Amino acid sequence: MALTDMKIRNIRPADKVTQHTDGRGLYLEVQLSGSKLWRYKYRYMGKQKRLALGRYPDVSLAEARKRRDDARSKLDAGRDPLVERKREKLVAAFSAANTFAEIAREYIDKRVAEGQSQATTQKANWLLEQLKPIWTFPVADIKPVDLLAALKRIEAQGKYETARRCRSFAGRVFRYAVATGRGEQDPSAILRGALVVPKVKHHAAILDPKEMGELLRAMDAYTGHAITRLAMQVSPHVMARPSELRMAEWSEFDLDNAVWKIPAERMKMRRPHEVPLSRQVLAYLQDLFALTGPDGFVFPAFHTWRRPMSENTVNQAFRRMGYATGEVTAHGLRTTASTFLNESGKWSPDAIERSLAHADANSVRAVYNRGRYWDERVAMHQWWSDHLDMLRDGAEIMPISRSA
Repeated sequence: MALTDMKIRNIRPADKVTQHTDGRGLYLEVQLSGSKLWRYKYRYMGKQKRLALGRYPDVSLAEARKRRDDARSKLDAGRDPLVERKREKLVAAFSAANTFAEIAREYIDKRVAEGQSQATTQKANWLLEQLKPIWTFPVADIKPVDLLAALKRIEAQGKYETARRCRSFAGRVFRYAVATGRGEQDPSAILRGALVVPKVKHHAAILDPKEMGELLRAMDAYTGHAITRLAMQVSPHVMARPSELRMAEWSEFDLDNAVWKIPAERMKMRRPHEVPLSRQVLAYLQDLFALTGPDGFVFPAFHTWRRPMSENTVNQAFRRMGYATGEVTAHGLRTTASTFLNESGKWSPDAIERSLAHADANSVRAVYNRGRYWDERVAMHQWWSDHLDMLRDGAEIMPISRSA
């Protein structure tokens, strides 16, 4: 006869464990201590098994019947409810251990092992810090609305570009989770169009010869830290990205052969890059060598030489010199070089692109071009340094055109 709540409440413990059947495999097991436990008895693959369904009254009679019916549905589908229970517990424990933060850190470590540059790694860790609201969420349980809420918090601070980059970074983490069996989908994909599209901001650059000459004279007259002044002076000549320059080490420089060899792990495109050193750059490096050589960082931080110069040091120096953010930046000096060199008509676009370390989609062509354009790049870098000297000295420079 089926059980009722009244019958269950009136059952008293006996001198042995007793079983009280409800029907269809469900029964109540009463312990000597008086505990009343729900059990489901079934057969699977010819073997008698039983499944614990909880303790009465924490699990009511109606809930126990529902759990029994769920187990019977699994049996009807050819699955063992006991094995399914163990699998569900493992999945739950696995999901709890695989939070967004844990997967993101694992993904960053993987990219580092693959040769990701230190600058890119620092940016990835910074983006992860912005996504702190979803750190503790199991990565497989994160819904688009969870990610959107975290991104909207960033947007609320007016950081539209940061929000966009965080969505892109989160997408890479989710896809890594799917690829490694810890996630089921990329919830960032559905959020395309949900965020404010920021206005494209180009790095401020000086493109007028006279204004460039004024900037070079201001660099020479800078009265702040000598290492900062030299970093500014070297920067327009070598055309390197600010992160590549400030993290340069003396071991990368072959002063005898006038070449700076930047290892792949420090390059944005993760390919080794060689920079010809003009006579002017070699002179600046001689001054630097007396200050920071012979090993370690060429441009160390002020408070400790074990770390490179801050990424904001040069730009802050420009501000102290009276240049606004919209007038000049360290990165914008690359744009200045590219514009002047292209407009001179003296150098092949491929040689200029090689000196700017822009990626070549064809890896075979990239290796070929690196050797093919080296001699031209050596001559070009010396011409560019000489041209900068003329601008600094106030020479009358006519507007450059390709027909000249």
